[in-house]
Amino acid sequence: MSHAFPRTGDDGRATAPRANAVVAALAFGGIVFSLMQSLVIPIVPDLPKFLGASPSNSSWAITATLLAAAVATPVTGRLGDMIGKRRMLLVSLVLLVAGSVTAALSDTLAPMVVGRALQGLAAGVVPLGISIMRDELPPERLGSATALMSASQGVGAALGLPAAAAIADNFDWHTLFWASGAAGALAAVLVLVFVPESKVRSGGRFDLVGAIGMAAGLVCLLLAVSKGAGWGWTSGTTLGLFAAAVVVLLLWGLFELRVKEPLVDLRTSARRQVLFTNVASLTVGFSLYMTILIVPQFLQLPAATGYGLGKSLLTAGLVMAPMGLVMMATAPVSGRVTRARGPKTTLMIGALIVAAGYGLNIVLMNAVWHFVLVSCIIGAGVGFTFGAMPALVMGAVPASETGAANSLNTLMRAIGTSFASAVAAVILSQMTTNFGSVALPSENGFKTVMAVGVGAGLLAFALASFIPRHRRATATADTASESATPSAVPGGTAALARHAVNTTEPPNQPLHAAKE
Repeated sequence: MSHAFPRTGDDGRATAPRANAVVAALAFGGIVFSLMQSLVIPIVPDLPKFLGASPSNSSWAITATLLAAAVATPVTGRLGDMIGKRRMLLVSLVLLVAGSVTAALSDTLAPMVVGRALQGLAAGVVPLGISIMRDELPPERLGSATALMSASQGVGAALGLPAAAAIADNFDWHTLFWASGAAGALAAVLVLVFVPESKVRSGGRFDLVGAIGMAAGLVCLLLAVSKGAGWGWTSGTTLGLFAAAVVVLLLWGLFELRVKEPLVDLRTSARRQVLFTNVASLTVGFSLYMTILIVPQFLQLPAATGYGLGKSLLTAGLVMAPMGLVMMATAPVSGRVTRARGPKTTLMIGALIVAAGYGLNIVLMNAVWHFVLVSCIIGAGVGFTFGAMPALVMGAVPASETGAANSLNTLMRAIGTSFASAVAAVILSQMTTNFGSVALPSENGFKTVMAVGVGAGLLAFALASFIPRHRRATATADTASESATPSAVPGGTAALARHAVNTTEPPNQPLHAAKE
């Protein structure tokens, strides 16, 4: 198949309008993956009937995706740095399609879990896309483009709920997976046609032991978090998994510090800029998923409770849809703020907007438009924060490590969403009211969850304040652009030298490029 690669300028980067095609293709892939994550939400109550399994066993269709994504994200990022980001992006999309087809053909639990796990293995789509943008786009496009790519996670999640609800209400449930498979195939074709393979590669040997160790630790941690409510938070299984996660991850960290070519460069990750960005990412992921989790649930509560609005799942999904559109619209604004004031400022602004949105939701809970307004405010804040994070991470790591660094940042967001689900479940299960013979989450329970959302936003703001102050993005990016000529950089690509969108902590490691 011939590849319509973007034309490049003298410095090796894609020129407009070809750069637009690269951004569109990559962002579409990110949205498709995040759509897949919210795909099964409308059919979760019916999965036991569809699959002939118990409710607890059916929940593995959700858990399998979470665990597979956690394992795949750092692995695909590192492999992308080593052997080619576009190549690993295509592998991820192929796995997504394979998982979708497997789930679409399933009528029992085992193939459904396998299909959902394969879909989860595509989790590297977003961080790989961000890393490709860094290598291929001109500096003036990079900020808004990476903001859009980063926000695609939230965009897909917000838009996926109403789309999935509409399909589930009008078609056989298998159609959900056929649709996701078709979307994944289209995304792969767009990447093949419009996205070039970057010459920025680290080469080296893959850290298999580190990958196994990190996978084991993350599986223990996320399994305990996702299953703790069902098993009991003080049960031996849950506590044992938490203890195992701590031990395994500590041993893994010691190993990574000693190995020559680690899966995750912990010394780079410990830089103040990267460390506080990643921890802030966890809290922002927590905030985003808290909204997606509780707003549809509140809207669907019976109106007879006195506080529920008695809406359908489709209506609840449509309420969330504007949030995704706002996140998409916020991406270019986030990019402009980053270029003018630096990504630290953008992240702090976004965190405050998220906190304000949750605070407003505590007092506005009586009408559908209240939730539309609040979700849009929170979406704007998340759009700002998601847009700033790639710039902060890529501004502190070598260009040859952007895949691994962005993957770690994406993983931190995913861990945040897992903790959001667990925290919300604990609060809502403890603060209930009787509705007939059924115990439902109380109004104060929802308000408490929203108060936690306020706290998460303020914590992200506080963490961001510890990130070093940045130079203006335009000055740094332009300087890198002027100095990075093909003759000056081994491998003949200026993208190698453009290691920072803006940073006060430039990488001190050599950059490598594998010859094509």
